[in-house]
Amino acid sequence: MSGERDWSIAVAAAPDGVRVEIGLPGTNGAPVTAILALDREEARTLARALLAASGDAMERTFPRTSGSGER
Repeated sequence: MSGERDWSIAVAAAPDGVRVEIGLPGTNGAPVTAILALDREEARTLARALLAASGDAMERTFPRTSGSGER
């Protein structure tokens, strides 16, 4: 498995909240950058959604067995 990613993410404080830049490979080979300008509440909502999605993905990838004894 390669250690290289074909995407990037950068976050910076902005005067009215947060600026999130997500770099993705384009369909024609040229990179695409999505820029999200979020206020504080929107940034918190996005962070909660990403955390929930990553937790769901982790549970689906590594399901617990009933006899594992872990909680």
